[in-house]
This record gives sequence, C-alpha cells and structure tokens, in this order.
Amino acid sequence: MSEQREFDVICIGAGPAGEALSGALKGGDLSFAVIESHLVGGECAYWGCIPSKTMLRSAEVLAEAGRAIGIAASEITWKVDYAKVHERVFTMAREENDAKSTAGLESTGATLLRGAGRLLDPHTVEVEGTRLTARRAVVIATGTSPAIPPIEGIDQVDYWTNREAVLAKDQPERLIVLGGGAVGVELAQAFLRLGTKVHLVETARAPLAAEEPEAGDFLQKALLAEGIEVSCGARVVKLAQAGGEISATLSTGEMVLGDRLLVATGRKPNLEGLDLDAAGVRRSDRGLVAVNPATLQAADGVYAIGDINGLGGFTHLSTYHGTVLGRALRGQRVQADHRAIPRVTFTDPEVASVGMSEAHARERGLQVRVAGIDDLYNATARGYIHGLPGGLMKLVADEAEGRLVGATLVGPRSGEMINELALAIRAEVPLKVLADVVHAFPTFSRAFQGLLDELAG
Repeated sequence: MSEQREFDVICIGAGPAGEALSGALKGGDLSFAVIESHLVGGECAYWGCIPSKTMLRSAEVLAEAGRAIGIAASEITWKVDYAKVHERVFTMAREENDAKSTAGLESTGATLLRGAGRLLDPHTVEVEGTRLTARRAVVIATGTSPAIPPIEGIDQVDYWTNREAVLAKDQPERLIVLGGGAVGVELAQAFLRLGTKVHLVETARAPLAAEEPEAGDFLQKALLAEGIEVSCGARVVKLAQAGGEISATLSTGEMVLGDRLLVATGRKPNLEGLDLDAAGVRRSDRGLVAVNPATLQAADGVYAIGDINGLGGFTHLSTYHGTVLGRALRGQRVQADHRAIPRVTFTDPEVASVGMSEAHARERGLQVRVAGIDDLYNATARGYIHGLPGGLMKLVADEAEGRLVGATLVGPRSGEMINELALAIRAEVPLKVLADVVHAFPTFSRAFQGLLDELAG
C-alpha cells in the first residue's frame, strides 16, 4: 500500500507560480507540500527568460558597439567569442542545478517531494508511491512546454526548441526559425548578431501577430535591416535532413536551407498524469485548465496558477498568481486582476504592451480614441539623441470614460516605461490627471505628455 500523508495545501509544480505560492504561505498556519518532477525554478530560470535574455544582452552589446561608428568612433573591431557567450548563459541558468532554488523553497516551510504528481481526485495526489491528501486545496502549477507542430518530416529532423537553443555549446552557421512570436524573434536576432545566418518563417502577415500590427511591421523592418531573412504569410509544409543540412519547404514553394532548425511555434500544457475529469476540472478551448480569473479556482478545492490556466504565459503573471492565491488561502480578501498585465519582447528595439489593442477595444464596443507616434527617432528629443533603433508609441483610450485602456511601445527602454502605463490602467487614472503628470526631459517617456494631452483634450 502507498504511504499516506496529509497537508493543508498541495501544489503540483515548483516553477515561479509554485515558488511564489510557497512564499505567500510562509509563516502561516497551513502545512504545504510542493511536488516537482524536474528542476525547482521551472522553465524561466533554466531554459527561458534568464538564459535567453542573457544571450540577448551579449548580442545587444555587439550591436551597440557597431552603432558607435556613427556617433563615437571611427573604427571598431571585435571577434565574437561564442564559447564566452555560452559560458555566461550557462552560469546564469545556474548550470541546470537547482540546489539554491531548492533551499529557498524549503526555507518557506514547504515540503518538497520529487517526482511526477498524479492528480487522482479533487483532494488526492500521488507521487512516487506516496498518496497525499489535501485538507484545503490542490494547486495545479505544472506550466507548459514547447509545442511541436505536425509538419511532414519533422520527426526525421534534429530540431531545437528554446531549451536546446539557449544552452547550445556550438553556434550554427545557418539557422531556420519557425515562429515569429516573442521566442522566435528574440532568438533569431540574438543568433544573427552573434554571426549566424538566420531565416525566420511566420504564418501571420508579420512577426508578433498578437501585438498591434504597427509593432509587428516596425519590428519586421528592423529585422530585415539587420540581415534576417523573413518569410511571413508562409508555413513549412515539409522538412527533411540530409547529412548536416536541413531543408524546409514552404507553402509558397520556397525552400529554405539551414544547419539547425529552431521550433518556436507555441506552447502546450503539461497535464500528463492529471485526471482532470476525476477532479471535476474542465479544459478551455485551448486545452488549458479553465479557471475563474478572479479566484483562480478550477473546481471545488482545486486551483490552477501560472501558464497552465491560459490567462497569460509570463513569469511575472505566474508569480502574481502564486502570491494572490497564497494570500487568499491564508484568509486574506484578495482576488486576481488581469486588466493591466504588461508583456515585453526583448528584441532591439523592445516591444512592450499592456491592456487592450485598438481592435480589441473596438470589439468591446468602447468609444475608442487613439494617439500615437510612428517615428520615435525623429519625433522626440530623446529619440534623436539616442539614435537607432528608433520606434513608435500607440495609446488607446476609452473616450467616454476618459481613461487609458491600452498601450504599445516599440523602442529603447520600452519594457521599463510600460509599467507606468500599466499602473494608469489598473488604477483607472483619469486621462486629465495623466496628462498633467510632468515627465523629466529629455526622456523617452516625455513623449507620453503630448500623447496624453491629445487623448484628454
């Protein structure tokens, strides 16, 4: 018979959501267990945000050195040391060692159990022969993993996902990237700047199809200007590999050749071993765990936090979910609010957004008013001083309510500036108040004043 153990809260998954939940439960009177089958810390720490942004930083430094020719130097030379890049990335990815993360998790008072958790019913989880009963809540925080599209021949090709790409020891001469979402464009630009020839294939009309069309169009021009070959409005219909060469046949009839293939076409839910039906949990149309967005509850006594619930695939949102749910389980009157969750694509220029797009706002029947700048380089003092890569700004307002409902920024520092607008949306700050805020000169965010004046006028 299985060993029997009881806890108040059982969390399946020790990624950012599970870690944040443990932190929020620390010091309370609830006993809690966290189950993890891989590394404590999850995707972001070892194969996602941390290593990829470290690689991007290395590539960005090289690009900035090149830009110095135009504004500070007459001659600059360098030789890319890919081994040095890899070493730094691997170090930042903790060398795939979760000892410190494990110690941090256990310091919250959590009991860590290694193995694959099997959800048997709303209150029971089994892991490695031990049957656990939850007196208060079972929390699903299993995250997602790379989705591999059903392309003819893909099972015969030695492809990468983001996991292999960011930790690769050897740099390919030619890289084919499938998918123009955040992962695809970030890694495409990083490898190009490190010396790889890159061809990006995207089924939509432009990269970052989930963002405002202006953002995708601007980024596509920037990528093309750097030397990335981009095939948009095309899909790969067949893959083959002969020797060390990979060939991708596109729906347009074009054939793309490369030494490596990076598949960045989305994510799939990690739900293996979880009997959702037995737990009374239903799936969304996308196959993720359906929850009440405010309470994060999936069924009586069952909750789902982080990427697995489909409310947004961001580390910061996973951390938010874990914190909110932990506080709620401790008896605090809190609920999750998803109106102003920022997102950033860390290309150069950065693409950051929050709230609704113009199209979404119109679909919602709002009285939409839009203000924007389509040339950050020439239209703002800071843009002109900074020089390339330029950018744009677009703000979306509900004119009837007199408040901001969405924003998209493309340009340097966009990921930092978007948080001001996230606060404005979340707090429902009136446009007239926002327009009256004084921004330091000359900063990129100084441009907000003119745009907000226009919206509030």
